[in-house]
Amino acid sequence: MGRAGARLVVSDLVLAFLWVWAGSLVKLFVYRTVGPGTPHEAELLKIALSVVYMFFFAWLEKLTGGGSYNPLTVLIYTVAGGNGGYLFAALCRIPAQMLGAVSGVWLLKEVFPQIGHGPRVNGHIHHGALVEGLATFAVVMVSLTLKHKEVNSFFMKTWISSISKMTLHILSSDLTGGIMNPASAFGWAFARGDHVTLEHVLVYWVAPLQAALFGVWAVRQFTKAQNADETKTKSD
Repeated sequence: MGRAGARLVVSDLVLAFLWVWAGSLVKLFVYRTVGPGTPHEAELLKIALSVVYMFFFAWLEKLTGGGSYNPLTVLIYTVAGGNGGYLFAALCRIPAQMLGAVSGVWLLKEVFPQIGHGPRVNGHIHHGALVEGLATFAVVMVSLTLKHKEVNSFFMKTWISSISKMTLHILSSDLTGGIMNPASAFGWAFARGDHVTLEHVLVYWVAPLQAALFGVWAVRQFTKAQNADETKTKSD
C-alpha cells in the first residue's frame, strides 16, 4: 500500500466518522429547534439539512480523491472498474470505515447521551433484508447510471443522487432506518452490543452487499445492450 492507498484509508476513516456525526447532529438540531409536536415541519427541515450535508460530503469525496464513508460505494466502484483492488478494499478501506463509524458513535454517545441507539429492524428480519436490499439496489443503479451517462455537472450529479437517497431513506426508514450503509449500521450495533447477531449481519451487510453487486451487474448488462443497439443503428 503506497502513499495514495494510505491516504484513501485515512480519508475513509475520517469520512465515516464525520458521516455518523452529521446525521445524528441534524436529528438532534431538528428535535431541539422544531420539537416533536410538529412532525411535518421537522421532517422537511431534516430533509433540507440532509441534502446540504450530502453536498458537503460529495465535495469531501472529490477533495480526497475518492475517499468514502460507505463500504457499498467502495465495493461498487471497485467491481465496476474491473481493475482489481478487491483485497485492498476488503482488508483496508472497509475496516477503516467501520473503525471510523465505531469511534464516531462512541464519541457521540459520550458527548450526547440522549442521542439514541441508531437504526434497527422494526419487523420481520426477512422483510428488513428485502427492504434494505431493494433500497441499496436502487441507489446503486442511480449512482452507476449517472457515471455511465457522464454527467459532468457536480451540482446536478449530487442533486440527483441526494434526492434519490433521501427518497429511499424515507420509504424504508420505518422498517430498517433506511441507512444503506453497513459501516454506520455496524457502528451503532457495536455500541448496542448486537453487531454479531443474525439480524444485523443479514439486514445491514448481506442484503445490501448482494444488492450492490446485482446493481453493478444490471447496469453493466443494460450498458452493453444500449451500446449494441447504438452500434446496430449506426451500421444500418
